[in-house]
Amino acid sequence: MDLEFGRGMRSPKRDSWKTTLLLAYQSLGVVYGDLSISPLYVYKSTFAEDIQHSETNEEIFGVLSFVFWTLTLIPLIKYVSIVLRADDNGEGGTFALYSLICRHANVSLLPNRQIADEELSTYKLECPPETTDKSRIKVWLEKHRKLRVALLIMVMIGTCMVIGDGVLTPAISVFSAVSGLEFSLSKDHREYAVIPITCVILAFLFALQHYGTHRVGFLFAPIVLAWLFCMSSVGLYNIIHWNPQIYQALNPYYMFKFLKKTRMYGWMSLGGILLCMTGSEAMFADLGHFSYSAIQLAFTCLVYPALILAYMGQAAYLSKHHDFYSSSQVGFYIAVPDKIRCPVLVLAILASVVGSQAIISGTFSIINQSQSLSCFPRVKVVHTSEKIHGQIYIPEINWLLMILCIAVTVGFRDTKHMGNASGLAVITVMLVTTFLTSLVIVLCWHRPPLLAFAFLLFFGSIEALYFSASLIKFLEGAWLPILLALILMAVMLIWHYTTIKKYEFDLHNKVTLEWLLALGDRLGMVRVPGIGLVYTDLTSGVPANFSRFVTNLPAFHQVLVFVCVKSVPVPYVFPAERYLIGRVGPPGHRSYRCIVRYGYRDVHQDVDSFETELVETLATFIKLDASFRCSEASALEQEQELEHSSERERRLTVIASNPLRHRASYDLQGSTRHSSASVTGTGDGEAPEISPARKQVRFFIDCDVSSPDAGESCKQVAEELEALVAARESGTAFILGHSHVQCKPGSSVLKRLAVDVGYNFLRRNCRGPDVALRVPPASLLEVGMVYVL
Repeated sequence: MDLEFGRGMRSPKRDSWKTTLLLAYQSLGVVYGDLSISPLYVYKSTFAEDIQHSETNEEIFGVLSFVFWTLTLIPLIKYVSIVLRADDNGEGGTFALYSLICRHANVSLLPNRQIADEELSTYKLECPPETTDKSRIKVWLEKHRKLRVALLIMVMIGTCMVIGDGVLTPAISVFSAVSGLEFSLSKDHREYAVIPITCVILAFLFALQHYGTHRVGFLFAPIVLAWLFCMSSVGLYNIIHWNPQIYQALNPYYMFKFLKKTRMYGWMSLGGILLCMTGSEAMFADLGHFSYSAIQLAFTCLVYPALILAYMGQAAYLSKHHDFYSSSQVGFYIAVPDKIRCPVLVLAILASVVGSQAIISGTFSIINQSQSLSCFPRVKVVHTSEKIHGQIYIPEINWLLMILCIAVTVGFRDTKHMGNASGLAVITVMLVTTFLTSLVIVLCWHRPPLLAFAFLLFFGSIEALYFSASLIKFLEGAWLPILLALILMAVMLIWHYTTIKKYEFDLHNKVTLEWLLALGDRLGMVRVPGIGLVYTDLTSGVPANFSRFVTNLPAFHQVLVFVCVKSVPVPYVFPAERYLIGRVGPPGHRSYRCIVRYGYRDVHQDVDSFETELVETLATFIKLDASFRCSEASALEQEQELEHSSERERRLTVIASNPLRHRASYDLQGSTRHSSASVTGTGDGEAPEISPARKQVRFFIDCDVSSPDAGESCKQVAEELEALVAARESGTAFILGHSHVQCKPGSSVLKRLAVDVGYNFLRRNCRGPDVALRVPPASLLEVGMVYVL
């Protein structure tokens, strides 16, 4: 498995059984940490409502039946059998589903979409678009902007609830594990021991995040494996020792009997039962680090049986013990024999830390992906591992999560309120996944809409039942994830709306190419040595911030590159397909356009490697462009080149070694081979292997060109390459816009609050674009821009 680029870099061949077993073992610590610790608090949260554990055992049998069928229908059938197949080049999660939908239907609200993006290797469709008929659902989504906005808002809601789960899961997991100390402490000392110990463990957990999970990750799988073995063994012991007939409670009839007896209170207790599914979403979200067969094997053969045995064992013990004075005693530790309670307590605390670590890492990951959709303010993303892709750390989010986790623990102080809050966050994410998967069934798999509706109706109705049971507890803890979601939604909507409006402002205020070409003839305009990288969000045209720059400082660099760093709706973009290069004006103007494409899970390069690769791709483009002009262009076309320069600007070329398509190859230093593919045409062939050695900025010019003007062409190429090398040695300047946004006069009060107050506050308090792009301060030139929206 290539962890650097995820499953998208894997061979299409199926993994061997040894690899599958190894991946299944590794997935225990990453995927199933959260799901495996749910027995710590499910029964305790369920019986925290106004239902009592009676002598007839109808309540405990009904709860066990609900737990069994919930685990069977949602994690086993829905996720393992169906949702895991809706992967995006091996990646899973909310953004993977949205990415699939955006590729098969034009529903993305980001305006920087290009036809060239569809040539990416990872931009694959389930069926060729020309062989499939447009469904009515697809036509509706593409026609009505309000439906596309509603779809994005649904994705944002799922994202906000995942972040909310990152606050609640560590709190309830660690608190439930530490609560086992109640059996060895007096009633007076419990309050003064459990809460402080939980807070210390949470603070220690978040303090370790900046080291990266890969440093202690090798311990995760053994801990979870030992925990699964421990709780299944305890469960099996309780079944044999207390009630071997407990399997009869798996009959779904007990669910109806439970609801009939408990009525309103039984329905409300479903908010505690749904906690048995906590962590199921991780099977899909972490799919990219493993494989479908590995996650399926680990769950069906190990995790699922262990969970069922654990819940059955607890129910078997409780069915023979009814002398409980409070619902807090209906928990996991009450069913653990006294002799092994201490080691089980230690193991449970370790397992809760592992489960909390998984959801914290997932929170970092989904916030990083939100930035790729321009749905979250820029934050500092630290990659804690050079070998393992996806191991990231976000300092601001980490400390904010720690403060909120400790506040939840101190504020709620019991499993009931934490469970109510966590349950609402979990079930909301599942509802979003169900709805998005139903769209994937129609739009991507091209199945009948009736099949998608049946999927949505069956699983959606089950989850809606649990959602209603959680929502009714708004005043008893469920208000917290709603409050967090509202705050995060406001932040994400404000940032996304203003970002799109800024792009439209840039699009309407960009200057013409003729203006740029005429700058060299103006009196006093100077071309200074060096390379000027002008960063812009535009994929075509000259941005307004550059015109502002040369208006105030009548000089620009000898080599000018307009750089657009954009995200495309794919998880990964291969390095060989990352750069789109084109000219801005004639070759003598030394101006180029470079579009750098990243997927929503890609790691952005540091500035040194980016600068080096950019110069190399420019050199390769110069040679390739000269070859095309010599072999394909007529003399008349060359004379009219200036007239049709705007058309030439739109001709962008992929410059690098392409594993699927290549047209020509050139030697750099006679060793490393490059090939390129124009977005207007493709060819078949195998790509040469890329040398891992670091390339230098020296170029070998091949003059063997079958053209009468070959000698002149080689001379022009040599001059252009020499100018590029000289500019590179003179230094590189990074020109970025420093924007201030304000509303137009007469705008509504809501828009002024969102833009003038909300967006500007976020912009001032988040990372600047220079930090996000890793621009060295000594080479930074900021141009002030006022956006009137």
